Parts: sequence; structure tokens; C-alpha cells
Amino acid sequence: MALFTSTFVLLLTVAVANLVAQWLPKISNTYFALAAGIIVALIPGLNHLVLEFENETFMIFILAPLLFFEGQITPMVRVGRRIPSILGTAFILAIVSAVVATLGLHGVFAVSLPLALVMVAISTPTDATAFESVVTGRKISERLGNQLKMESLFNDATGLILLQAGLLWLKTSEFSFGQNVGKLLVSAVGGAFVGAVLAGAFMLFRQALVRTDANVVSSQSLIYLLTPIIIYLVAEEFTVSGIIAVVVAGLVHNGEANSSRFSSPRQMYFGLQLMNFSSEILNGAVFVILGISLERIVSSQYRQMFQSVQWLWLGLAVYLLLVLCRVIYAYGFIARRHWRDSWLFALGGVHGTVTLAMTFSILGMVPTGQFQQVILVETVVIIVSMLVPTILFKWLLPQDNDQLSKSAILIRLRREMTAVGIQRVQALDLTAEVKQTVIYELRDQNNTNRLRLFLRRWRQTVSHHAAITYLQSCDQRWAMMQAFASEREFLTEQARQHVVDLNLIHDIYTEVLMSEALVVDPYSRMV
Repeated sequence: MALFTSTFVLLLTVAVANLVAQWLPKISNTYFALAAGIIVALIPGLNHLVLEFENETFMIFILAPLLFFEGQITPMVRVGRRIPSILGTAFILAIVSAVVATLGLHGVFAVSLPLALVMVAISTPTDATAFESVVTGRKISERLGNQLKMESLFNDATGLILLQAGLLWLKTSEFSFGQNVGKLLVSAVGGAFVGAVLAGAFMLFRQALVRTDANVVSSQSLIYLLTPIIIYLVAEEFTVSGIIAVVVAGLVHNGEANSSRFSSPRQMYFGLQLMNFSSEILNGAVFVILGISLERIVSSQYRQMFQSVQWLWLGLAVYLLLVLCRVIYAYGFIARRHWRDSWLFALGGVHGTVTLAMTFSILGMVPTGQFQQVILVETVVIIVSMLVPTILFKWLLPQDNDQLSKSAILIRLRREMTAVGIQRVQALDLTAEVKQTVIYELRDQNNTNRLRLFLRRWRQTVSHHAAITYLQSCDQRWAMMQAFASEREFLTEQARQHVVDLNLIHDIYTEVLMSEALVVDPYSRMV
């Protein structure tokens, strides 16, 4: 019951945060989710309903599916072309940065080398979702954006191996660089192998099933949702990287989706909607959890925070050393000797919930005093890594006017498109009652039917058989099809004239096709 209550509170918080975010489109949804999590933690009546952060649960049920979905929307051919770059940022850059930052903390703050490595290793993974939150409303080059995304998909495993090395060093006072590098390679390559093999097996099974009369969309969808969880657990059981396994599995599924889109259109469409829905909810949940955890950390460590501020300087030092390493690496290998792009890449290495999960994973493995220091240091790293680029990108990156004006353009397009559809219906030879029914439904496309009109329509639908007859009639469906055809012609002409960005046209065109499916699809009818 406690798990159900906790999940309910988290999901409700995500829903409210996403709704509130629509009122301020210039601010990323993730910040609203973060703030909502902090508010929940500040309210005693709600805070006690949410369970304490559990690292394994988070990795299995939130992070693994999220990375799987991230991998699925990434074409494998794009990854193949970027393998040298991915290896450089996710492994070489991560290891070199860890060495430099560890030595820096040891030299400046006299922190023991093993503890310094633990702090730096936890700060190594970057977060693609957190990065997207800091660039909301700004334009960044596609090349840099893809580079940062690829890095965040694969550098989690490096951070985890470095953390294991630091913990072992802290426990035994012995460190073997060669052994740990070998372990990293085995974990990464083994994870990729396990992910590819299992994803291939799942793919072949589902593709064989979809080509038989025994195919069931609900069963296929359940298998799809369970795939990242199963692959993660199997990979971890083989002591290889479960994170890389689910990322590679997502890449395999991307190739599958693009090779069999029309073998079962209903299944494909539902799967895509399921993926988009799950990704949005999980992304929101990640930052709600982050907000709750940060507030709890501050509350529990309140006294220690004011006894000494060394944790603050350590956190700032970790962040600055990692950023400087990223700048130098980007200048030499990514940004083609451009300092501006080098700084953009460096600042784009935002830290989020993976860092938090790794922090809680060492609970009980280090002395209490050291754990309290580590958790405060990582809190600083997470907050600073999000705040600094959010502020600086307002000067370093141009404003994305297309994104900011998207809502107004869509409203205008829907209004003009609906007018074309209504004009077509009015020219048809139909009874007044059918015309009225069809025009009402067409006006729903641009939300011009007010709440009072909706209530009147609802009363007619539930109390008069004639209303249902109109909705079911062949004339009504034929009129709707004629209207939708006219609307699609209007949008096609807009695309030909390059009046509006093609992506916005496709957005509304898809809505028209979905509306059309609701009229003709026997599985979608409600009357």
C-alpha cells in the first residue's frame, strides 16, 4: 500500500507540474517538476507519503525504460558514424576528467585520493533530459546537441565503474588502474553484447508473432514495456553494464520500427504513443524525485551545512574542474578550435538524477561522515550544473523564435483550416440537423466550442436518441470525410507555398488524419 500511495503522489505531482508549465512556455517543464517535488517535500502531510529514494528501484523501473526509449528514437546509423566521438566523450573524456579532478581535489583540499575519486565518479554521468531543460527557448547546433545526447547515453557506465574503483580503493587502500580499465571495457562491451543479443531475440519473436493470426496488440505492448526491465536485470546478473545494455537495445528497436512500420499499423501507432507517453511521464517523475530528494538532503544535513562550508567549495571545485576538462577536450576534438562551441559543449554537460542515484547507492558503503559530505557535494554539483548554463545560455545562444511562436502559428492554422472544412460542409446537400452536428465537431478542432455549448451538446447526446442517430448516420460520416479532405488540401497547399514550417504543417495534418480515423475506424467509434 505504501508503494502504491507513493507512486500515486509522484504521478499526480507530475500531472500538476506539466499543467502549470503550459502557462509559462518559456520555462522548461523540468523546472516545474523540480519545483513541484520540492513543494511536496516541504508539506509534511505529503512528504511522509513518498517513500525514501531507493537506488535499485529507480534504476530498474525509471532509468532503464527512459534510456531504452532514448535509444529507440536514435537511429543506429547515426551512432555508427559517431563511434569514435562517442568513445572519446563517454570513456576517454570521462576517465581523464576523473583523474584531473581527483588530483585537483586532493591537492587543493587535502581530500584523500579514494574519497576524491568517489566524489568525481558520481559527478561523471551527464543527463540529456536535464540538458534539454537548460536550452529551452534557445537554438543550439544539431551537431553539438547530438554530441551531448550521445555522450549522456553511454557515459553512465564509465561513472559506475569509476565509482566501484573508488569504493574498492577506499576500502582496501589499493588501486589498480589497469584492472579497473579492463573492468570498464568488459562491462561496456559485455553490456552492449547482452543488450544487442536480447533485443534481437525479442525483436525476432515479436516480428514472427506479428506475421501470424495469433498476434495480439495488448500482449505485444506488454512485452515491449517489459523489454528494458528484463534486459537491464539480465545484464546486471551477468555483471555487465545494464545501462549500456538497454541503450543498445533501444538502438536495435529503432531499426526494427523503421523496417516494419506497416506490418501492423495499429500496433506501431499505439507503440509510438505508448513510448512518447511513458517518456514524458518518466522524465517528469525523474525531476519530481530529484526535487523531493534535494529538499530532504538539505533538511537532513541542515546542521552539518552550517558547521563547515567545505562541502560547498568541494562541490564548486568538482564542477569547475570537470567543465575545464570538457572545454579543453572540446576545443581539441569536437569544436574544431572554436572557443564558443567548446564552452557550449562544456556547459551542456548537465548532471541530474543519475548522479543522485549513484550518490544514494554508496549509502552504507562509506562511513556516515563521509557519506554526508559526499551527498552535500553532489547536491551542489547538480544544482550548479543546471543553474549556470540556464543563465549563460541566454547570452551564448540565440533565441528560438520558431519554438516560441509555434503556439500562435498552430492556432492560426487550425482556425483557417477549420473554416475551410466548415465552408465545404455548408456547400453540401444535407439536412440542417446533420450540418449542425458536423460543424459543431469541426469547430472542436480549434476549440471554439465554449463550455456552455459543450454542456448543451452533452445533454442532447445523453437524452435524445436523435443525437446519436446523427452521429451514426452515413450522411454525417460522409460530410466529415469531405470536410477533412478539404482541410488536408488546404494544409498541402500551405506546405507547397512554404508559408509555414513543414513540421508544423505535419503536426496539424496528423491531427486531421487522427480525427478522420475516429470517424471511420470501427474500433474507435464511441456510438
